[in-house]
Amino acid sequence: MSAAQELRTPTEGRFVQNIVHFTRALRKAGVQVGTAQLQTAISAVRATGFSNRFDYYFTLRATLITRPEHMDVFHQVFFMFWRDPEYLERMIHLLSPLLRREDQTEKKEKAANRRALDALTDNTAPSGELSSKDELQADAHLSWSQNEILRHMDFEQMSAAEATAAARAIQQLSLPIDPLLTRRLTPSIFGRRPDARATLARAIRRGGEIDRLLRKAPRKRPPNLVALCDISGSMSVYSRMMLHLLHGLHWSPNPTWGQVSAFTFGTRLTNISKSLRKKDVDDALASVGQLAPDWQGGTRIGDALFRFNRDWGRRVLGQGTAVLLITDGLERDTVSVLAAEIARLSRSCRRLIWLNPLLRWQEFTPKAAGIKAILPHVDEFLPCHSLDSLGDLTNALSGK
Repeated sequence: MSAAQELRTPTEGRFVQNIVHFTRALRKAGVQVGTAQLQTAISAVRATGFSNRFDYYFTLRATLITRPEHMDVFHQVFFMFWRDPEYLERMIHLLSPLLRREDQTEKKEKAANRRALDALTDNTAPSGELSSKDELQADAHLSWSQNEILRHMDFEQMSAAEATAAARAIQQLSLPIDPLLTRRLTPSIFGRRPDARATLARAIRRGGEIDRLLRKAPRKRPPNLVALCDISGSMSVYSRMMLHLLHGLHWSPNPTWGQVSAFTFGTRLTNISKSLRKKDVDDALASVGQLAPDWQGGTRIGDALFRFNRDWGRRVLGQGTAVLLITDGLERDTVSVLAAEIARLSRSCRRLIWLNPLLRWQEFTPKAAGIKAILPHVDEFLPCHSLDSLGDLTNALSGK
């Protein structure tokens, strides 16, 4: 008996069990549903009954969904979950890597639909054993194609498995940058300045004879990096990927940056630098989620920059610091405050780079007031919606 048939003649156990399974599918698709919401949904469905499918749909949506950006995901999961029993077989057919490669000409699925499919189906391989020959052939046949697709895919369009693979790739990025010359000097055979103290010390050890003139040159140090990540509802997916990048830079075995500092902002500014010091990336992101209560909330860019400039600017914006501003620039507050604070931030750092996922659209034009206020003060204006777009950031930092 299908889930839909069970709803027409429900028993108390199956009725609750179906809603619990449906809630788990929503959670797997990325919708945050609490236990209290689940209890409210069960009570509400008991009160409204099962007379109409659409009444049941809107009852669950009203009790389980609290954010407008989750509406599409709920819609897809609902109509897939309460389908006929042949649904899973068709979804497994669609999700098979070999069949997906043969159907590359078909239209791409929407982001909400992809997350719904990933939540309701088991994307694992069959239990039957494959020979090593077949396994190698499949890997050689599919790896190049899958990597190419993943590189160009928008982060928001990725399934859970694809997002995990992309996050692993982002963790390996190094973002090379030229070191800075400091005022301190260090011994160097290619230095232009004579090192009188070292030359005389060497002469004393040789009985007063000066056999060579030692030289010194300015010492080099890696520049510091500061990232300001917008974690509002429209930016949460992209900022999460950028946090993977910042964590990888902090724990890189061959670091090209000095101190890496990170801040998140939505309706308030939060310093998450200590969270990035956790070795495990999952622990680090979980700590960020606990520190930043405004995740997927509203946006007040001007107020966040004001608090950063006032409370943290002198602490983290030393000489030669580069700043990554990760936001779509859609300000909800007064634009005059944003213009003044972004100008101050630009004067306080060596380089201000703006990463905006809206640049993924070819028709993008800076028409929003917030974007117009920020754009004159940045040194680089780059996209950050895919793995390939982060290559533009690497080229910009390396001077290519």
